[in-house]
Formats: sequence, structure tokens, C-alpha cells
Amino acid sequence: MVTTTATSSHHLSPAFPGRAPWGTAGKLRAWQQGAMEKYLQEQPRDFLAVATPGAGKTTFALTLASWLLHHHVVQQVTVIAPTEHLKKQWAAAAARIGIKLDPEYSAGPLSKEYDGVALTYAGVGVRPMLHRNRCEQRKTLVILDEIHHAGDSKSWGEACLEAFEPATRRLALTGTPFRSDTNPIPFVTYEEGNDGIRRSSADYTYGYGNALGDGVVRPVIFLSYSGNMRWRTKAGDEIAARLGEPMTKDAISQAWRTALDPRGDWMPNVLRAADQRLAEVRKSIPDAGGLVIASDQESARAYAKLIREITGHRATLVLSDDTGASHRIDEFSESDDRWMVAVRMVSEGVDVPRLAVGVYATTISTPLFFAQAVGRFVRSRRRGETASVFLPTIPSLLGFANEMEVERDHTLDRPKKAGEDEDPYAESEKEMAEAEKQQDEDTGEQDMLPFEALESDAVFDRVLYNSAEFGMQAHPGSEEEQDYLGIPGLLEPDQVQLLLQKRQARQIAHSRKKPDTEADLLELPAERRPVVSHKELLELRKQLNTMVGAYVHQSGKPHGVVHTELRRVCGGPPSAEATAGQIRERIKKVQEWATRMR
Repeated sequence: MVTTTATSSHHLSPAFPGRAPWGTAGKLRAWQQGAMEKYLQEQPRDFLAVATPGAGKTTFALTLASWLLHHHVVQQVTVIAPTEHLKKQWAAAAARIGIKLDPEYSAGPLSKEYDGVALTYAGVGVRPMLHRNRCEQRKTLVILDEIHHAGDSKSWGEACLEAFEPATRRLALTGTPFRSDTNPIPFVTYEEGNDGIRRSSADYTYGYGNALGDGVVRPVIFLSYSGNMRWRTKAGDEIAARLGEPMTKDAISQAWRTALDPRGDWMPNVLRAADQRLAEVRKSIPDAGGLVIASDQESARAYAKLIREITGHRATLVLSDDTGASHRIDEFSESDDRWMVAVRMVSEGVDVPRLAVGVYATTISTPLFFAQAVGRFVRSRRRGETASVFLPTIPSLLGFANEMEVERDHTLDRPKKAGEDEDPYAESEKEMAEAEKQQDEDTGEQDMLPFEALESDAVFDRVLYNSAEFGMQAHPGSEEEQDYLGIPGLLEPDQVQLLLQKRQARQIAHSRKKPDTEADLLELPAERRPVVSHKELLELRKQLNTMVGAYVHQSGKPHGVVHTELRRVCGGPPSAEATAGQIRERIKKVQEWATRMR
């Protein structure tokens, strides 16, 4: 299949045969019209439409369903959604254009008043033969919403194949066709590239970059916060590190968890900043709302409590995908309340267009989840709206933020070396870990303790916008931080860029006037403070081990003894958990020892 990309240059008729009798919207967006024309021209059995979150996949799918029903190509519609809330949302949207879907269907004959059913992937997984029989009895259009979820478990994918193989037509939709695993997604075509890797092939693609240019979605301002973290590892070691400085993957994960601990200072400071940003946005968009995406229920409750203490207002708490949670989301969507706190479920597909400020307070670090989470804030209602998302200074998250406009496909194969596609240094890192197990002193792995976050603080780090970085570090509550939190909520994209450049220039000028003795934070603009990657940290660790190996050869001491002595003299945890600064100190020290022996 050939991927077709929509742009605003399409000049298409807003009307389609048979659409008016079903009472659909008076006018479709250019990409929706383009996708409809391509479908009607080709009349395929399977069609994959990839459209960025907030672009209007539901409207396109229901317009197409309306046409197919009206022209008797199909007799019924089956919608598959990831969650209970989303299947009800689909049924409500369909009802508005005259298509009646039963979101409570479980078994048996469907009432004649309905045109079809809305189900979840999990529901299909329980009774695939029931739904296969329905497809065999009547010509069916199956709409698979966020179809990458059909690859969430092998059983779900198999159930979808079994249930909907006889369907007359299948329409697959997704905002993020890529997955971090290699589970094949049912009814998706994979084409082999020149590199021998099979990738998903969409029939129609409408990416974030195109949607942004068309004014269909909001531009996103990412506000990143760093800070000092201190925690106790399972081995009992106390480790201190700063978010954004080079660390091992394990240390990044532990520092991240420490930042998100509601008992530290990082989360309260970031929530306070996010609420200030929301207050600024509400000056232009009075009903603008904020969403905190939490990792678990305990954290969500704690964040809701913090929000009440900070703002004086209660936050809507959404803890699980049940009937009550769905009702609370709907209530929040229709209200002008300030904040909602949710565990994962609001990260995908849930439509709350007034959400304009977000706090990414989860340790989930896949590009798919990040894109879907940010997608909750980009739905544009009028020209000039911007979205603001607060992040910890974690290299992977900043990478995702800088690649918002990159379109990805689902890769079915991996390169020959295991893990190379995801991390080309994985094999080398594995070897390094094994070497350090043998060379470092006893880490106490046999006496594991629970991980414990000890303390954290927050520092405003940078703003990311349109793949550029702005700002110098600043303390929470400072004039410099307020400069960025106070950016107006209604601005054209180029105005946002210009304003950020001016704010940074003002911050730099202010910094130069201060005596050096007052500079307790890094006094460099963001673009000159790159977040050091895991790859660069790995190179430092390799350098340390090379230096230790040379010193072992020179001194005759065992590797383990040298590593132990370095740790005793320089301080800090074992090499596998040490920060870049600690590793550099050890490299310097072993070089000093080697020089003395000459």
C-alpha cells in the first residue's frame, strides 16, 4: 500500500453521496475529506488511517460508516475501543449523527433499534466466536479504534483475527501506529523496506506537523524541571543525583521515581508552577483545565491532596476504568473545574477538549504512551490556543518532546543484534554489567531492601518548543520562572517562538548583571546545556574500565580491589550506579595513581 499524507492544499468537496440523509456534520476537514475520497475510490476491504491525536478520527470513521450503511454496503457496525469509557464515547458520538450503537451489548440477538455495537478489545478477547457469528450473519463494518491495542496481548490479537476475519469491511484507526514490541497488529499491512525490516503501511496519514500547520491541533510548550534527588537503593546505598545529568538507566529510573514521590519537594513545586500556568491560560480561555497523569492510585490520591492544598480547590480524581470513573470524566469535561488527576486511562482517546495544561507524573517512558498522553492536550477549539505540558528533565522524555512531528511506523522485525533497534548500546551495556559484577566489590544483592525516595527539590530547567530549547535554570517562584509561566494562553505559533526568544534574552541579560558569587545554578542557556544521553554515560564507564584495566596491568592489583579503593577514596555507589561526575572523579584519580607509578 502507498501512504497518502494530507495537507491543507487539498481542495475537496465537503459533500459526499449519501451523507446528508444520515445527518452528519455540514463540513469535514481537508484530511477527513481526503481520506473519504481515497476510500470511496478504492473501496478496500481493509483500510488503515493514521491521524494525530485530536485530528478527528471519530468524525471520519462515522462519516464513512454512514455512507456504507446508507449504500447498503454493510448492514451493521461494530466498534472496538481500548476502554469502557471510550466505547461509550463512540456510542454517544454515533448517536449524534443517527447511528445507534449499543455500548452495553454482551450476548444474544441485538435489539432492532440498534445499528450495531460498541465493544472493548478485552470484551472481544472473552467471546470471539460470538462476534464472528454476528459478522457471518450480517454484512458488517468493523471499526478498530487505536488498533495498536490489538497487539497488547497475543490473545487479544488472535481474538480479533478470529472474530472479524469474516467482516465485510474493516477500518483501522490509530494516532500512534508504532509499538515498542514486535507483536503483529491484526489487519495491518506490513511492507519490507530496503533494510529487510517490515514496517506498518498506512493507507492514509495525517501527522501532527500537518495538523499543526492546518490549525487543527495546538502547538505544545513543554516546561522541563530538574532538581537534586536523593534515594536509597535496594542494596542499601544512598545515592544523590541531579535530574538531567548523565546516569545509568537504573539511576535515571530511580531519580525519576524520587522526583514523582509526593512526599518530596519536586512534585509540590511543579504542581504549583502548573497551576500558575493554568491561571495564566484561563485569562484567555476561561474554562481551560489541567490534567495530572499519575503512575498509580496511591500517587494519584496524594497529588489530588496536594492540588487542594495548593489551589484551595478539589481535583477530580479518576482512579480506574469503571462506570463511576467514566461519569467523573464526563462531569469534568462539561464543567469549568481546574484540575483532574488520573491513572493512565485518560492518556488515550478520552476527549476533554478544554484540557490545556498537563503534568506528566508517570514513569512510563514509551514513545507510544508519551504521544497519546500529550494528545490529550492538543485538540484545538479556536485559533491561537497553546498547550503546556510539565515534564521532569529525563533524556527520553525530552527526546520525545523534540520529536513531536516525527511520524513513526510499527516495526515488526528487529535488526540482527538483539535490542539494537531500540538501543544500539544494549549488548555493550550487558557486557559492562557482567564485568562490573565480577570487578566491583560486593554490592549486597543478597540482602535487598525496598527502594526508598529520601528527598527531592525542583529547579526550572528549560522550555522546549518547536524542536528548540529556551531558558536558563531558575528557582521555583523566581522572577525568571514566572517569565515562562506567564506566557499568554492565546498566541500564534510564531509569536510563541518570538516571545520565548525574548524571555531567554532577558534572562541572560539579568544573569550577567549578578555577581558570580550569586550564581548557584547553571548559568547557561538550555541549548548549551544538552541533556547527556545514556550513550555518553556508557562511554564514560567504558573509559573508567579501560583506565582501571591499564592500572591493573601496571600495579598487579586485581580489578575488584582497584574499584573498591576508587569508591572508598572518591565516594559514591558502585560504578554501575555512579553518575557522570562520580565516574569522571574516579577516572581522574586512577590517572593520578598511574602517573605516580611511572
